[in-house]
Amino acid sequence: MNSEYIQTGRTNQKLETRDKILKSAQYFLKKGKTFNLEDVAKKTGVSRATIYRYYSNVEILTTEASLDINTLDSAAILEKFQDKSLVEKVLGIQEYFNNLSLDNEPLFRRYLSAVIVPSTSKSVRGARRIKALHLALEKENIPGKQKKDLANLLTLFMGIEPLIVTKDVANLDDKESRRLLKWGLELVLKAYLTD
Repeated sequence: MNSEYIQTGRTNQKLETRDKILKSAQYFLKKGKTFNLEDVAKKTGVSRATIYRYYSNVEILTTEASLDINTLDSAAILEKFQDKSLVEKVLGIQEYFNNLSLDNEPLFRRYLSAVIVPSTSKSVRGARRIKALHLALEKENIPGKQKKDLANLLTLFMGIEPLIVTKDVANLDDKESRRLLKWGLELVLKAYLTD
């Protein structure tokens, strides 16, 4: 997804358009139909130029749409942790995203290989982890800048990227990777909450 375009102007409207594009691509995926970006643009009701502002090729869109089918939205993830402590909420979010990543590891790796390219622009993806963390932190009595920094820091312990590091660099198996990332998250939260 083209992050420079998303980050300019009416961000919420652009995110809604992005979601509509993903839903249109999922329509084709669920029907088992092959499609191209023009097919998705027509189904979504946007121009070809618009679709290319969001997705540079059909492979990236197809992979993201496939992952999105299996992913709960942030509110649904947090629903079962409503009455829990901050630590339990954050650990629950971590467990959800680490399980999702390991259950769909080949697809996540393929997606990363398609969207991470050397460039000067940021690569912005679905940002589901950060959204879930912001929801978990929204009622906490934490100053705005610290809240944002804490949410950003906590993302380092969940999702496919840290799992790739623990598995490929540290040579850990799935169980050890989960254990290490949970421990790291607990250490950060303990240090922050006792500070």
